[in-house]
Amino acid sequence: MSDDGRSPLQNLLAQRVADLPETRDHYDGLLRKKLETTGKPLWDVERGKVQRPSPRVLRAMEEVLGFDAEYLVDFVHPRADGSRRGEAGHASSVPEQPSARTIDGGETAPVIRLDLSYSMGPGTDLDSSYIDGEAFQFDIGFLRGLTVSPPDRLRIVDGVGTSMEPTFHDRDLLLVDINQRDLNAQDRVWACWIFGLGAVKRLRAVGPDRVLVISDNPNVDNQEVRREDILIHGRVVGSIKRH
Repeated sequence: MSDDGRSPLQNLLAQRVADLPETRDHYDGLLRKKLETTGKPLWDVERGKVQRPSPRVLRAMEEVLGFDAEYLVDFVHPRADGSRRGEAGHASSVPEQPSARTIDGGETAPVIRLDLSYSMGPGTDLDSSYIDGEAFQFDIGFLRGLTVSPPDRLRIVDGVGTSMEPTFHDRDLLLVDINQRDLNAQDRVWACWIFGLGAVKRLRAVGPDRVLVISDNPNVDNQEVRREDILIHGRVVGSIKRH
């Protein structure tokens, strides 16, 4: 935070709006149309209600306010290696993404695949618990649409069985964000250890130290356990179904 209590993002957006010919309300109106919302994204940041807008909102702001593409995204959600664009309107010489590219020129990044069918024992994280498989190349834009975490903090897992049908089917490929390991929202799906066994389950806190383990398959009973009996490895942020 700056000396006046405002965040760098608040100062950046306030200065940009001050340099433009219209009022903040005008640009909030443009953002409402672009984002199809009834809110006021700029005003929400200015008053501190929203401190870390999503990449989708930031990209809309970039277009409406005239920032370089991905400048605000990199400013708010910097990459793991600390690289991002330089001063507003001036791209740095640091590459924005890994240099791997698909045939059509789209940028890609590798995501490590782990097989939940082959446990190596209850490790402290996914990488120490399961056998590595081949890395998959994913379009970076696709990954950014799922999570703000960098690609090297994502894992692909499979071998989850049928307990989460119809949400996920056996051998579906699931994308797990290992940056998200705190049970901070109800009814999300997590890759975790429960009583020392690997699982992909929906979790719901039902007390100070009690968690309801939910199987989306109605033929599989839910289970209430102690919070200490669960070790969360990451949140499932996407899936790829097999046909």
